[in-house]
Amino acid sequence: MTRKKAAKQSEVVEGELIPAEPTSRQIKLVTVMDCKREMARVYRDSRQGRIDIQDGTRLVYMLAQVGKLIEVSELEKRIEALEKEQHEST
Repeated sequence: MTRKKAAKQSEVVEGELIPAEPTSRQIKLVTVMDCKREMARVYRDSRQGRIDIQDGTRLVYMLAQVGKLIEVSELEKRIEALEKEQHEST
């Protein structure tokens, strides 16, 4: 992802590849609420010009997909628990 006024992921200088600096910030994406918070952060960064709008759009799309997977996973666990409970009571 490119950031305005910041170094790009990698940059070619006179034929030499300079690797990007890894970010030390670990993003917690365990719940749908975590995804929502991160989406809001990306939105604010995009609006303020810290992240390119196209990059922000892509990040929010990916976060939405992660959120859907978390939601489906939780629903799957609930259904399995209900089915197990129903099977045990019969």
